[in-house]
Amino acid sequence: MAETATTLRCLVVDDDPLALQIVENCVATTPFLVHAGSCSSAIAAAEVLRTEPIDLLFLDVEMPLMSGLDLLRTLQHPPLVILITSSKSYAVEAFEHEVLDYVVKPISYARFLQAAQKALAAHETHLNPTLDTIVAPTNTQFTFVKVDNKLLKVLFDDVRYVEALGDYVHIVTAKSKLIVYSTMRAVEEKFPSTLFVRVHRSFIVNLKRVQTIEDNTVVIDEKHIPIGQTYQREVFQRLNKF
Repeated sequence: MAETATTLRCLVVDDDPLALQIVENCVATTPFLVHAGSCSSAIAAAEVLRTEPIDLLFLDVEMPLMSGLDLLRTLQHPPLVILITSSKSYAVEAFEHEVLDYVVKPISYARFLQAAQKALAAHETHLNPTLDTIVAPTNTQFTFVKVDNKLLKVLFDDVRYVEALGDYVHIVTAKSKLIVYSTMRAVEEKFPSTLFVRVHRSFIVNLKRVQTIEDNTVVIDEKHIPIGQTYQREVFQRLNKF
């Protein structure tokens, strides 16, 4: 099998030596990943990120003195980030920082590879932004989005929700999850406002697909999506009127 031409320089950050070694082994096993370094603290990682070109950060959350989330708050231009942590409780806050994926320990290589492939797709899309990634629709039924240098037709009615992922958006439909180099603002401009509403800094949902509202979250296909405080009034008005 030929190796992919694209590689990602990775930094692994974890204060647990065993967890650090497991991720390092996963990186070494993955052909398109290059191990650029490891750190046992977020403070050390901040210095590496300041001085070295890093494409992808595998980051633990719970570390002394500075947590992984604290580190993300200090970065003006963070690389792609995959959080690897022993707790599910940080998921909502993590995605507010627009991390690419959230992997819960213990780590299997299959789950690691899934997250790494998502990073590779996002990176390659970023390298090839030759066309508008979301093409303005000619009607209110569909649009085209650029994925892997191809324009794919997406029916608005099929879209469940859109999630921000740093410089990318994750368009989730009934059958696929598309990583598109775009902004949430572009989605808001080109997706029909009669059908979609922004419920959070990181989420836009299809109103027709909202099944329930629970504790300031909307539920779509068992996915709990937070409703941001600044969006609550409009969201509830739209849901009541829809």
